[in-house]
Amino acid sequence: MSTPNPGDLPISDYDQIPPGELEHRIRSLSRPELEDLLEYERQHASRVQVVEMLTARLDQLRKGSAPSAGGEAPAAPGATPHGSPVSPATAAEPGHPPPHGTADQPGKLRDKRP
Repeated sequence: MSTPNPGDLPISDYDQIPPGELEHRIRSLSRPELEDLLEYERQHASRVQVVEMLTARLDQLRKGSAPSAGGEAPAAPGATPHGSPVSPATAAEPGHPPPHGTADQPGKLRDKRP
């Protein structure tokens, strides 16, 4: 079996997809498509987590599972495209500089007179 070219793979941009998202994308693939991905993965990045994931899915299909509607991983409510929950709403309240000052704001001298 020859190693497929990246353009011939059943998932476009396969090399840029993180393993967590890839798990959802392979559910719709047939056995031959998964075998192509597995061969490509073994010949290129050989990521242990991805090889195990593809092998497990192939085993499921061999035992009678059918390809299902895979697709993109479901996005968490309010999550950014990269999965970070950070937003202006979750930012800390602005603080006051310490009394001794910062590099941008030197501290102010106190008058020690009673």
